[in-house]
Amino acid sequence: MGEFDLAGRRVWVAGHRGMAGSAIVRRLATEDCEVLTVGREEVDLRDPEPLDAWMARRRPDVVFMAAGTVGGILANDSRPAEFIRDNVMIQGNVIHAAWRHGVAKMLLLGSSCIYPKLAVQPISEEALLTGPLEPTNQWYAVAKIAGVTMAQAYRAQYGCDFITAMPTNLYGPGDNFNLDAAHVLPALIRRTHEAKVTGAAALTVWGSGAPQREFLHVDDLADAAVHLIKVHGTAEPVNIGTGTDLSIRDLAELIRGIVGFEGELRFDETKPDGTPRKLLDVGRLTRLGWTARIGLADGVARTYRWFLENLDRLRR
Repeated sequence: MGEFDLAGRRVWVAGHRGMAGSAIVRRLATEDCEVLTVGREEVDLRDPEPLDAWMARRRPDVVFMAAGTVGGILANDSRPAEFIRDNVMIQGNVIHAAWRHGVAKMLLLGSSCIYPKLAVQPISEEALLTGPLEPTNQWYAVAKIAGVTMAQAYRAQYGCDFITAMPTNLYGPGDNFNLDAAHVLPALIRRTHEAKVTGAAALTVWGSGAPQREFLHVDDLADAAVHLIKVHGTAEPVNIGTGTDLSIRDLAELIRGIVGFEGELRFDETKPDGTPRKLLDVGRLTRLGWTARIGLADGVARTYRWFLENLDRLRR
C-alpha cells in the first residue's frame, strides 16, 4: 500500500483555533491541498444537524480531528460533566459525519492521559484499558478512549480509513495561559513571568516537583500528524512524543532560567501531583519514519517569546 497523497484534497482541520489544530493548519500550508475550517459560531460540533449540513456542502476528503474541550488538572477536576459530555459528543458526531459523507481518511487525536495511571514506563499503545485511570482527568480520558475505540469500530464495520494517535503533553504557540484551565508548562511560564515582573522573592509550584513528564512542541505534533495521514493505515493507535521526559522540578528550573526569574522555587506538597510518570513509548512512530525535532529548551524559549508578543490579548 502506497503513501496517501494529500495533493488536491480538501482537508478539514476540526478545532482549527485550538493549539493543535492551528499548528496543523500552519503545517498544511506546505502541502498542495485546500484547507477547510469552520468556527463554532457557524457549526457547533456538539450538534449533529449543522455539522451534517456543512459536511454535505464542503465535502472534505480528509479530516484532522483536533477539536475538543481541554484543560489541566483543575479544569478536569472542577468541570467533569463538561469534559466527558462535550468530548464524547464532538467525537461521535464528527466520526459519524465523516463516514456518512465518504471521507477518504481521518486522523483522530487522542491523548496520552487515556493510559492507566500506573502503566509500565515507557507506555506502549498496548497499555490502553489495562488498569485504572488517573482520577484527576478520568472524565476527559474516558471520552478520548471512546473516540479512539469509535474510530476503530467504524473501520471494523464500515472499512473507514480512520486512524488514531495519542500525543503526549503539548505546548507552544496558541497554548492556554489562563491559570484556571492551563496545563503545567504554560501555567509555569505565566506564573514565573508574573513573579519576575512583580519582583517576587519566591514562586510556589503545585505538588512535590517529583513527577516526570514528557513535552512535545505543537509544531512537531502537527508534522507528525501529517506524516501519519500519509503513511499509517491500520487500526493500531500511534503514540506521538519525544521519547524523553524530565521532572516538574527540572521543568520549573528550565522555565525560570528562560524567563529570567531570580527568586526561589518552593514546592507545595499539599497540592496533587497527578500521575507519577508519563513517558510514551514512541517505537511505533519511529518505525513509521518520524522523530521529534524541536528540543525542549528551544521550544520553551519560542513559547515564551510568543507569550510576550501576545500578552495584551492574553490578559483580556
